[in-house]
Amino acid sequence: MSDETVGKVYLVGSGPGDPDLLTVKAKRLLESADVVLHDKLPGPEILGLIPEAKREDVGKRAGGEWTPQEYTNARLVELAHEGKTVVRLKGGDPTVFGRGGEEMVHLAENEIPFEVVPGITSAIAGPEVAGIPVTHRDHVSSVSFVTGHEDPTKAESAVDWQALADTGGTIVVLMGVGKLPDYTAALREAGMDPETPVALVERATWPDQRVATGTLETIVDVRDEEGIEPPAITVIGAVAGERAKVVEFLEGS
Repeated sequence: MSDETVGKVYLVGSGPGDPDLLTVKAKRLLESADVVLHDKLPGPEILGLIPEAKREDVGKRAGGEWTPQEYTNARLVELAHEGKTVVRLKGGDPTVFGRGGEEMVHLAENEIPFEVVPGITSAIAGPEVAGIPVTHRDHVSSVSFVTGHEDPTKAESAVDWQALADTGGTIVVLMGVGKLPDYTAALREAGMDPETPVALVERATWPDQRVATGTLETIVDVRDEEGIEPPAITVIGAVAGERAKVVEFLEGS
């Protein structure tokens, strides 16, 4: 097949969910694309901007199953070979726990032209819209972003909770609501102070955003009492205590 007949794929970050936080380029591509492959993370308001006829949901399927990444990869190539302009729409930024790296390699291996369109990552935006800066010169000079999907007790875990505790910096956990008891326990066992402030930000920038705060010792009970559910971001460290100082005057939180 000649290059002239091959379409192009855009790996696009949609930001944390507020349509006003879409980049100008992301919005333009959503309007001009032939097909948009998406999951649920971009949020209902952003998905509502896309005509239903050109949306393909590659997130959850019937029965609660998830679309395999292999299917999404193959579909991107298939659509490009049909000459389509394709947007692979992701929540946050395409390469921050968004599998953008995997999709880039797959497209390159199949000789499909592609472009990456950065988005505002929820790892930073989520905390800050709740009044929590991920860095603060009075408290920390580093921040670590971690996936919460892993089991911190498994021997082959790629996340070194001991090393994270030793940094003394902010720890931001994405997709970590379910395993909150595991990694908060792991951090306490690694020597982190049980009184360390922790915040949970659910559906950051969405109309139904919620924030719950506690400590490394209490946050699991707070999660259960408040009914915090995914998608949510966990912020661990002294900066999580900053919210209490500003929340009275913080709009939208």
